[in-house]
Amino acid sequence: MGRTLGWTLELIGILWVWVIFFSCAFVVREHEHVKFDIIYLAVPTKIRRIFALVSAAAIVAGMLYALLPTWDYIDFMRVRRTATVTNPLSGNKIQLRTIFLIYAIFLVAVAARYGWQLWNVWRNGPPKTELEVALEAADAKDRP
Repeated sequence: MGRTLGWTLELIGILWVWVIFFSCAFVVREHEHVKFDIIYLAVPTKIRRIFALVSAAAIVAGMLYALLPTWDYIDFMRVRRTATVTNPLSGNKIQLRTIFLIYAIFLVAVAARYGWQLWNVWRNGPPKTELEVALEAADAKDRP
């Protein structure tokens, strides 16, 4: 393939990492995630609240627990640079720390999102299921 097209593969890899983690952190909404919620949907609302609180707390704890070791690795990657892709303004090869920084941003954003969800579930109860939302919409449609 040669040196002339090698930068395209590297750029595609860099953009893929950024698109995936940026969109998962800031674009994809909670109800768009794949869920395995058979047990969650089968239990009463009070138990759903406990499930929602425990799962949100676990996600916040997991993301925050992973943040420092992840940051250590990202910071270590400042010594390595891309093989072929260069910064168009400076002409220097890009530090891998800059490329992997999006993962730390992802960890913080997901922890914040689920921290907010933890607070919201604590105050307002578990979020409504798709079935509950659909039934409410159908009910509102039938009313004059």
